[in-house]
Amino acid sequence: MDDYQQFVISVRKKTGIDLSQYKEAQMKRRLTSLYEKRGFKSFQEFFKAIEADQALFHEFLDRMTINVSEFYRNAKRWEVLEKKILPKLLERNRRLKIWSAACSTGEEPYTLVMILSKLLPLSQLSVLATDIDDNAIRRAKLGIYAERSLQEVPEDMKKKFFTKEGMYYKIDENVKNAVTFKKHNLLADPFDTNYDLIVCRNVLIYFTEEAKHSLYHKFSQALRPGGIFFVGSTEQIFNPFSYGFETEDTFFYRKID
Repeated sequence: MDDYQQFVISVRKKTGIDLSQYKEAQMKRRLTSLYEKRGFKSFQEFFKAIEADQALFHEFLDRMTINVSEFYRNAKRWEVLEKKILPKLLERNRRLKIWSAACSTGEEPYTLVMILSKLLPLSQLSVLATDIDDNAIRRAKLGIYAERSLQEVPEDMKKKFFTKEGMYYKIDENVKNAVTFKKHNLLADPFDTNYDLIVCRNVLIYFTEEAKHSLYHKFSQALRPGGIFFVGSTEQIFNPFSYGFETEDTFFYRKID
């Protein structure tokens, strides 16, 4: 077994992240440049160092991440969610059923929880977060993020919900506990129903028109009447009525009662 393969096994035991699911040449190149820059001569040497040095471990996690996401992405839309959408939903139901679909490395569902915490106690919050990528889910569960992911986070929320560890930030355990992560394939797996809010942002742009058409119908069916579907800033639905939606605000669609 070569140096890199042994490293892959060690990392999987330590973190649950399976590097063998990534393209080997790209990942080796990315990680080799990191360990050489830090003065190590092999993957085994590097692994011993990340076992002993938390800051280096966080740097390794950041370097291997391929999913790109951030907290409060397109911050103005999250403001609309907080000030306009959620208060209306909470008038109808105080125990909201919420789904963050294709959640990547967790920034989106954690943002949801932080915003909801202004309106309800954290102990009452529950968000389902799903993604097709096992490794993205494992990263999300670790809850450790580089500073660039927090650029849009309001300063008071950063102080309240993050602990700085070297160059990285760890999210509050109570926020983590409010999110349940599961693997889910949007195109193949069934959807649960009676959601008050579904957030699926910056994902549908990667699908064909036919797939998008099918997914809009599935998301509509998954919402309870009056429920809200929140999409990304390049994903406006131009014919919402054909899916049983009406426009509530820009990038927010309400299932018609």
